[in-house]
Amino acid sequence: MRAAALAHGLKSDEYDRILALIGRAPSLTELGVFSAMWNEHCSYKSSRIHLRKLPTKAPWVIKGPGENAGVIDIGDGDACVFKMESHNHPSFIEPYQGAATGVGGILRDVFTMGARPIACLNLLRFGRPDHPKTRHLVGGVVAGVGGYGNSFGVPTVGGSTEFDASYDGNILVNAMAVGLARTDAIFYSAAAGVGNPIVYLGSKTGRDGIHGASMASASFEADAEEKRPTVQVGDPFSEKLLLEACLELMASGAVIAIQDMGAAGLTSSAVEMGAKGNLGIELDLDALPCRETGMTAYEMMLSESQERMLMVLRPEQEREAEAIFRKWGLDFAIIGVTTDTLRFVVKHKGIIEADLPIKELGDEAPVYDRPHVATPKAPVLDPASVTPPVSDSEALVALLATPDLCSKRWVWEQYDHLILGNTVRAPGGDAAVVRIGEGPKGLVLTTDVTARYCAADPVEGGRQAVAEAWRNISVRGGTPLALTDNLNFGNPEKPQIMGQLVGCLEGIGEAARALDFPIVSGNVSLYNETQGTGILPTPAIGGVGVIADVAVASTLALPDGGKTILLIGETKGWLGQSAYLRDLCGRRDGAPPPVDLAAERRNGDFVRALVVGRRVLAAHDLSDGGLAVALAEMAMAGGVGATIDRLPAGPDHASLFGEDQGRYLIVAEPAEATKILAEAAAAGVPALELGATGGPTLNLPGEAPILLSVLQHAHEAPLPAYMAGNNGAF
Repeated sequence: MRAAALAHGLKSDEYDRILALIGRAPSLTELGVFSAMWNEHCSYKSSRIHLRKLPTKAPWVIKGPGENAGVIDIGDGDACVFKMESHNHPSFIEPYQGAATGVGGILRDVFTMGARPIACLNLLRFGRPDHPKTRHLVGGVVAGVGGYGNSFGVPTVGGSTEFDASYDGNILVNAMAVGLARTDAIFYSAAAGVGNPIVYLGSKTGRDGIHGASMASASFEADAEEKRPTVQVGDPFSEKLLLEACLELMASGAVIAIQDMGAAGLTSSAVEMGAKGNLGIELDLDALPCRETGMTAYEMMLSESQERMLMVLRPEQEREAEAIFRKWGLDFAIIGVTTDTLRFVVKHKGIIEADLPIKELGDEAPVYDRPHVATPKAPVLDPASVTPPVSDSEALVALLATPDLCSKRWVWEQYDHLILGNTVRAPGGDAAVVRIGEGPKGLVLTTDVTARYCAADPVEGGRQAVAEAWRNISVRGGTPLALTDNLNFGNPEKPQIMGQLVGCLEGIGEAARALDFPIVSGNVSLYNETQGTGILPTPAIGGVGVIADVAVASTLALPDGGKTILLIGETKGWLGQSAYLRDLCGRRDGAPPPVDLAAERRNGDFVRALVVGRRVLAAHDLSDGGLAVALAEMAMAGGVGATIDRLPAGPDHASLFGEDQGRYLIVAEPAEATKILAEAAAAGVPALELGATGGPTLNLPGEAPILLSVLQHAHEAPLPAYMAGNNGAF
C-alpha cells in the first residue's frame, strides 16, 4: 500500500502520518480520499503559512478567504461575489475542455454563494509563438473560454494574454468570475444540524476527471499527454440549468449549506462541508446518480465530472427541493446524512469503503514551511547605457507588433462580451466596466501581472501587480475595493522557487495594505514545471472596484480638436526589465521599476477624482511599453493623432519606453488642463504637459510622423496572421 500511496502523489512521511492517524492501512478508497484532500491543489500545504500574512479584512469585506468565493459590500444592499482559479495543467493536456471547465468551475464557485454571475475575465499565458504546440494551445483555450462562457450566457469582459518561453510546456489558464447577490442572502458551505439530508444535485457522475486534483499538484514530465483522462468534460447548458435551479432553491429557504463539486469532486465537497460545520458525514453511494455502469466507490469519490453540487437541506423541504430540480431536468438524490460523529463514512453495496476522521481530512492536512531563498537583487540599469537599436518611431511600430503588446482583438472577439446588456467598457482598455442592473452604479474589473518583474524581484513584482490593478480601476473612475489572486509558480520543493512565492506574497501584502485593497479570495497553483523547467513566477491579480455612475467611466480614445495631453506621475526613464529592453535590445537585465505605494495612492486618487468630476476627455494608465505605447493605444482607439512637443528629462528612448510606475495619461480641454496642472502641483502630484491631439499621425519629438494606419496595421495584424498559420507574423 505504501507503493500505492506514492503513486497517488503522497510522500512516504505523509503515508506514515495516515497510518498513525487511523491506526491501520487505509483501503484503496481511503487512500484516494487522502490523496485528494492532502494534495497541493486542495490543501495549500506549501503556501498556507504564507497566505496567512495577507490582508483580508476591511469594513466592506463580508467574507474573505475560506469559502467558495470572496464577498464584499458594494452599497445599497448589494454584494459582489468573486474569485479567480486556475486550470493550467488540464488546459495544456486538452486545451478546449481544460479551459471550458475552468470557466465552468469558477462560475459555480460564484453562484454557490447565492450570486448570479454577471461577468467573467481571464489571464492566459502561452509559450513562444514559434513553439510547435503554441498555436494549437492558443486556439483551443480561446475556443474553450468562449464556448463555455458564451453558451452559459455570461459576458467575458476582460483579460490578459501574453507569451514567454517559460510557458512552453506549462501554459496558464486563470479564470475569474464575478457575481451579484444581496448582502442578506449569502450562502455558505458549512454543514449544520445532525440528521439533515445531504443531497446530490446536477449532472450525473462519470469517470472523467478522476485524479484531476492530484494531476494539478504535480509537475509535468514526458508523460503529460497520457494524463488526458484526468481532464473533465464540461456542458455549459447543464450548468445554466444548474444555476437557475440553485438560485430558485436558495430563494425557497430550503438550503442549509451548499458546496460546489470542483477539484476532488464528491470527496472534497463532502469533507469540507462536514469539517467546516464540525459534523460528521455519512454517504451511501448506492444512491449516487451515475452515467456509467460498474463505477467503484473509488471512482465515484474521485470523479470530477462537471456541473454538480452538494447541499444540506432542511428535511421538511425535501419534496419542494426535488420538485425544483426535476423541473429543470436535473438529478436530485439524497445520498447521505449529517452526523455527530466527526467521521467521514462512505458506504457502497453494504460495505464500508471509508471511515476516516473528518477534521483531519478537511482542516489538518500537512502544512510545510519549505526552505526558501530570496532572489538576488539585480543592479539598477542606467538608461543612458542602453543604446537605441532603431529610431524611436521604428521602435514604437516594432513594439506594437510584438506578441505581448499586439492587439488581442482576435482573442476577445471570440467572447460574447455584450450578453446581458450591461457591459459599458468592453475588452481592449484598462479595465472593464459593467453596469449593475439598471444602473447607474457599476463594477470596474481587471486582471493583470507582469511576470518578468516578479522573476527579477519577487517583492517588487508583487507590489507592482497590485498597483497595476489599482491603476486600471482608478483610471476608469472606479474606487478599488478588493482583490482575488491566482498564484502560479513552479516546484515549491526548490528553495529558489519557494523564495519567489514568499517574495511575491510579501510584495502583494504590502501593496494591498497600503492601498486598502484586501485579498478576499484566490487560488494557489504550484508545480507549474515541465521536466525540471518552471514557469516565470506569475501571481495573477484580479481587481474589483465600484463606480457610482457608469456614465462617467473614462475611455482611452483620444478626442480630436487640439485637446491637451498631460502626463501624471514621475518619469525617470526606467528601462530595466522593460518590454523595450527585452523585445528590441534582446536583454532581460536590470532591476524592475520600483513601486512607490504612497505615490500610487496619491496619483490614483487624483486621476480618479478628475474622471469622476468629468474633467477629462480620455485617460489611460502607463504600463508595458511605457509612454509611447500608451500614446499609440489612445491614438488608435480614437482614430486621432497627436503631436508631442515635450518629454520628461533624460534620453528620449528612456522617456518614451521606460516603464516607471504610478503614471497616467489624461486629456482635457486646454483651459481645464491649466487648472489641473495647478491642482497637481498643490497636491504634490507630478504633472507635465506633453502636447495636443489632432491629425492623422503620431508625432514624436525629432521623429518623422507615423501614420495611424501604420500603427494600426502593426498592432492589429500579427495575431490573426499567426493564428492563420503565418509563423513569421511575430
